[in-house]
Amino acid sequence: MTRALPRIALTLGDPAGIGPEILAKLLAREHAIYARCIPVVVGDARVMAQAASIAGVGELELATLRFDGDSSSGERQPLAPGRAYLVDLENIAPEDYALGKVGAAAGRAAGEFIARAIELALAGHVDAVVTNPIHKESFILGAWGKRYPGHTEMFSDLCGARRTCMMLACGALRVCHVTTHVSLLDALTKHIKRERIAEVIGLAHDACRALGIAAPRIGVAGVNPHAGEDAMFGDEEQREIAPAIADARARGIDAEGPIAADTLFSKAVGGMYDAVVAMYHDQGHIPVKLAGFKYDHQSGQWDMRGVNVTLGLPIIRTSVDHGTAFDKAGKGVANHESLLEALDYAVALATGSAPVGDEREDQTEGAADADGGEGPHILER
Repeated sequence: MTRALPRIALTLGDPAGIGPEILAKLLAREHAIYARCIPVVVGDARVMAQAASIAGVGELELATLRFDGDSSSGERQPLAPGRAYLVDLENIAPEDYALGKVGAAAGRAAGEFIARAIELALAGHVDAVVTNPIHKESFILGAWGKRYPGHTEMFSDLCGARRTCMMLACGALRVCHVTTHVSLLDALTKHIKRERIAEVIGLAHDACRALGIAAPRIGVAGVNPHAGEDAMFGDEEQREIAPAIADARARGIDAEGPIAADTLFSKAVGGMYDAVVAMYHDQGHIPVKLAGFKYDHQSGQWDMRGVNVTLGLPIIRTSVDHGTAFDKAGKGVANHESLLEALDYAVALATGSAPVGDEREDQTEGAADADGGEGPHILER
């Protein structure tokens, strides 16, 4: 029996940013995705029409997906493969926002896109959610940001999940974070604790298993220089991190550390570890973005790769690993590579397979241009 293709919800992100534009490029140019999944856009048809025009891909043919009554219930609708669908919230029009500008209307709509996608996933109408970037200031003005600092916190709350973490990935480098959007002082004094570290090690292990890695190897970073150097530069490694690693190993997880962060990530890139556990935001973000973000000041070329995955949810959620890029919005130059990788990861997690992007990495190194490359516009009229 042929296995049904996973249905992947894709949110627009902030309408004033590059999210709708890169989504239009993905749907029109990456024709191979339709053999792997059924894309379900969650947004507004008018915003997508504007985005398609900006991206220069022609008119997108999106089949409207409607629900009788509450989309949080009801039977899973039959969807035909080989095409994309749209859940049209009809909640914002291009005249309600300015491209590249902060605005309450855009922030409100972005939150509504996310909330509906979560609702669809929890009800089983879609198998995973891929999110485009939001702008935190607009998110606050639109009322959502007063409750949620970002996507991860919103997903955790609306899904009723209390034990989650952020994983950033670029190729074979996967980094799971013990802390994210807290100050470094609060991270050290309140959050980098034995129970939380062991929890994140477990989430990293489970994520690798979900990606088809049978026996994951987890490298755990120290928080101090040289991982504390026998407590010469701090004792958090001895008090919190080493005991957490011991707890994980007692559960059968292959975890090593604490390892000095200045060497751990290069070891992971070299294949020694399948995932890394980082203690705080910048410790984990910098290596992934160094690997995935490519800027050329002279040419203005702007290529970004990398995926953000929320671990510990009852649903699958992945995201691009970049922001709204207001300075690029509306110019038609934004690269959709990170969105393609996020979709690959969502499909991989939904099907228990390795991301297609890992296989594609060597072939595409240096090949992406600022326009995302040319390809068949299979949804273009």
